[in-house]
Parts: sequence; structure tokens; C-alpha cells
Amino acid sequence: MSATEPAASVASDGFDRRRELQAFDDTKAGVKGLVDAGVTAIPAIFRHAPESLEATSSPPPTDVVAAGIIIPVIDLAAAPRGEVANQMKRAAETVGFFQVTNHGVPRERMAGVLAGVRRFNEQPAEVKRRFYTRDTARKVRFSSNYDLFQSKAANWRDTLFCELAPDPPRPEELPEAVRDVMLEYGDAATKLALWVLELLSESLGLGSDHLRQMGCAQSLNVASHYYPPCPEPHLTLGTSRHADATFVTVLLQDMGGLQVLLDRRGWVDVPPLPGALIVNIGDFLQLVSNGRFRSVEHRVLANKSRDTPRVSVACFFNADTKRSTRLYGPITDGSDPPLYKSVTAREFVAYSYSKGLDGRPLEHFRLGAEEHYS
Repeated sequence: MSATEPAASVASDGFDRRRELQAFDDTKAGVKGLVDAGVTAIPAIFRHAPESLEATSSPPPTDVVAAGIIIPVIDLAAAPRGEVANQMKRAAETVGFFQVTNHGVPRERMAGVLAGVRRFNEQPAEVKRRFYTRDTARKVRFSSNYDLFQSKAANWRDTLFCELAPDPPRPEELPEAVRDVMLEYGDAATKLALWVLELLSESLGLGSDHLRQMGCAQSLNVASHYYPPCPEPHLTLGTSRHADATFVTVLLQDMGGLQVLLDRRGWVDVPPLPGALIVNIGDFLQLVSNGRFRSVEHRVLANKSRDTPRVSVACFFNADTKRSTRLYGPITDGSDPPLYKSVTAREFVAYSYSKGLDGRPLEHFRLGAEEHYS
């Protein structure tokens, strides 16, 4: 099956998956609409294969202190800059995820954007339908599962997607519930992302502005996810296993559910740390760093709460995929051969987007691997 074809059609038992997907999408009410309708069992389109629901073979830590040993917590203001850069380098080279404190993003903006996303999703369905679209030409779009018609199973979440940079939407294009807070939070998250890129540049022995000058944060897309309570969380996921097609991602979450896939440990929880933000290395930065920094697969469990939705705001920082013609290739000192071919941001993101959340698109760009990931 190609990435652009609908996932499965009529099964031997008469289940027409394509028709069920279209019927769900036509409601323009998302997963929240199903919950509001009082469903007590998830529709078949949301049921994942048992192997994709497998837990870690050994119990992951569930407390912040223990998890911090695995998913590092970096205080950006607690040590000399060189030491902070070294801490970030170790995290980027080993687990690809870290939480940051004293990051400069005001807590009131963090709380404000979470509240705004919650307000938007909890409006009457007819208000949200005005923003429901799969038209990627629109800078602001509400939908459930951007890869709904190509994934093997749908995820139990709805998403408000906003393209904030380099060409921000007009204020009136944004839903009123998030109009001010989204732009303010995006500005604050951008400052943090540039700070992180400076430290990562220094950790590679480059000038602090090297990655910034490459345009690694020219583009900002914000995916605000709303995970309603799920009646059968053991049968589905909030977000499938995937890696981000970005340079870096800055994530704000209000409750647990995020898990990271780590060597020898399996799926490890990333519990929320009050006031902290999560940063993870994206596939594009793994390519540019020639594999020194790791882009790690992660997922979100379906919401097990009986009455509390989970909300997260993911800021995806990338090159300008619409205008940039620059070729991005591995940075090497000549001693190590490049692991990946050079590619434009547009080609990289387009290929990753075409694959949805399935597979590992980065491998398509590994030298010598094209024939296996076409």
C-alpha cells in the first residue's frame, strides 16, 4: 500500500474501513464528539494492533526524580554556560529528550496557552467546525488525526494546528479561544528554541549562531493536542510511535502519557515536571549532526482518566520549507564519513509527511538506504 492510499478497504467480515473513516471525518466533531455522544466502546477505526500497544519489558520510573536520571532535567541558569552545553550534548547524544527549567518562558504564558486550547476544544461542536479542514494551504486548521486516511489505526486525540512562522496568520484567522495566547506563547517558545540551538551549536564545537544561521528555527508550526478520556485506553493510543521531522521540538504537557522508546529500557514515561518544558531532537537535526544527536521515537498513551482531558502544545521548529532551497547535509570534520545525503527542507518534510506516523522516514535519507525506503 502506498502512503497516499486509504488504509484498508472492505474486510472479510464486511467492515468497510474507508467508509467508517469518512463518516467519522464528516462529523467534523473529532474524538471529543464521540465522547460527548456517550460512546462506551471505541470505534473499530481506533483499534490498534496488539504489538503497537506493547509496554516496556521492565517497569519505567513513574516519579520525577527517578525519571530525571533517564530523561535529564537541565537547569539553564544553574551552571556556567559551558557546563549547560555539555549537559545538553550528553542528553542529545544519548536519549534525545530532556526537560529544561529556568527556560525564560513565563509560567502564565504556559498556563494560558493550555487553558486556551482546552477552551477551544470544549466549545460546542458547531463553533469548532468552522476551523475543521484538511486543506494544508490554510494556516490554522482543526482536525482529528492528520494522517487519518493513511494510518493503520486512528489515534484518540484532536488537534488544532497553527503555522506561526515565518508567515503568521492574521489574528482573525485564529480561534478566539487561543487568539492572543497562541501568538504570545509562540514568541516565548521561539526564544527558548534559539537558546537551545545556540547551546547545541557550541556543544558541537561550532559558533553559537551556527544552527541559527542555517535557518533551523525559521519555521514554527504549533500542534495543540486534546486527548479526551478514553473508554478503552488499552485498545488504542493517543499518538502512535513516531519521531519528529524537525530540528527541535519544544513540548508543553499538563499531565502524563508521553513515553520515549529507549535502548534496553523500552518505553519510558516522561512525567510532567511543574514549570518545565520538554525538548527533543528531531530527525532533521540527527541528519545535520551526522548522527551525533539522536532523534528518538516516542508515543502518547490513550487518556486513562475518567473525566479529565490531557492537553499538550508541541512547537515544531524547522527550516523554511516553502522558500528555502538550501541543501542541508551532515556537518563533519572530515574524520567521519557522512551518514546521510544532503536534502532540502521541503523534500525532507514532504517525504516525512507523506509517511504519516508510520515507519522511520529519516532512514530514507541514509546513504545507501534509498532502495529500502522509497
